[in-house]
Amino acid sequence: MDIDSLLQPFQQFGVRLGLDSSQKLLANLGNPHHQVPVIHVAGTNGKGSVCAYISSVLTEAGYRTGRYISPHLVDWTERICINQQPISSKEFCKLLQEVKAAIFPNDDLPTQFEVITTAAWLYFAQEKVDVAVVEVGLGGRLDATNVCEQPLITVITSISREHWQRLGPTVADIAREKAGILKVGCPAVIGPLPPDAEQVVRSRVLELQCPIYTPQPARQIAAGWAEYERLGGGEKGHPIKYPLPLQGQIQLTNSAIALCALEILQQKGWQISEQAIINGMAKTQWPGRMQWINWKNYKLLLDGAHNPAAAQVLRNYVDILLNPREADIFPFFDTPSKIGVTWVMGMLSTKDHQEIFQALLRPNDQLYLVPVPNHSSANPEELAKLARDICPELSICNTFPDVTSALEAAFSSTDDLVVLCGSLYLIGHFLKELRANS
Repeated sequence: MDIDSLLQPFQQFGVRLGLDSSQKLLANLGNPHHQVPVIHVAGTNGKGSVCAYISSVLTEAGYRTGRYISPHLVDWTERICINQQPISSKEFCKLLQEVKAAIFPNDDLPTQFEVITTAAWLYFAQEKVDVAVVEVGLGGRLDATNVCEQPLITVITSISREHWQRLGPTVADIAREKAGILKVGCPAVIGPLPPDAEQVVRSRVLELQCPIYTPQPARQIAAGWAEYERLGGGEKGHPIKYPLPLQGQIQLTNSAIALCALEILQQKGWQISEQAIINGMAKTQWPGRMQWINWKNYKLLLDGAHNPAAAQVLRNYVDILLNPREADIFPFFDTPSKIGVTWVMGMLSTKDHQEIFQALLRPNDQLYLVPVPNHSSANPEELAKLARDICPELSICNTFPDVTSALEAAFSSTDDLVVLCGSLYLIGHFLKELRANS
């Protein structure tokens, strides 16, 4: 059987917040998660790239490093890695069969995410990883990953209003859920938060007596290079300079959060040299997030931008690219565009379409809207109406049945920057088709 066939029976159960099912399933398997040292990472945005930085550096430092993320872009195996290498399909299927065998007749059937998360714990325990970097799926407090009782470090990268249908209507409500990963006495690395969220998180930190670290964003010192001021004033009295391969100003914040977590590990006695940090940061990859690709001899920028905060980060990056004074860091165009941006977008029905459009769209931009295949997609015609209301000075606002026809139309009508965004599932579908065709 393949991975899809093994997971299919669990698809109908969707999202279920709560730990009971995961804890029961793990207990049936001998509690493999108790054998795995964990760095647990939550946040609205940035948690994926922070996990990528940390796991890349720890791998470079010689540690056997697991990484668990969600969702995947192209293939299920991307979710579970050791030393940057995805699990094989054969090994994943074997694990899923082990997990299924541990579901007793009277147990509630777990969700798909609970099954995959359990498989990840089992794999990391069987492979005896030195550490696993684990990304929260949804929220934190009741997320299936939140079964680790004594993580090495917990991280909250950012908090903004997303998944409010499940996590609560306000940023403070969402912060309460994300702060649920904090544990008694466990070091907590906290990124920049809105005041309401920060108050909630700091209150929980105080209650649990967690050592708290709030690193300042790194400083860009050259194209593709940054400098991080260490918490302890610097090894041998100097900050660390490192390559920054991921795009966007937000990576100055995300990379500083990752380096802060690594510095805490150093203080705990982990052997992580400056060279391992430099090499590990240089090798970090995080596809589908401000990623440049060549498509049919055109230069195309990909980014999920699936919530308002992520959309604003993308818009900030685009604005820098379109600024002639920043031309030295523009990766593909000889002359930056001064006219507009061409957006090819699809969004899920559950997202905040209005705020995403408000973050991205400007007069003279072009907008090509498509459905997100195989998911609960927003209707492109309804999105088009909303976009025209929000930004009536769009030069083009059209809908297309699929991403390929939209991209072909976009590139045939402009020499300006073209961006595919709005949903990680859309980006994943596009990359999967690209891989199949090549």
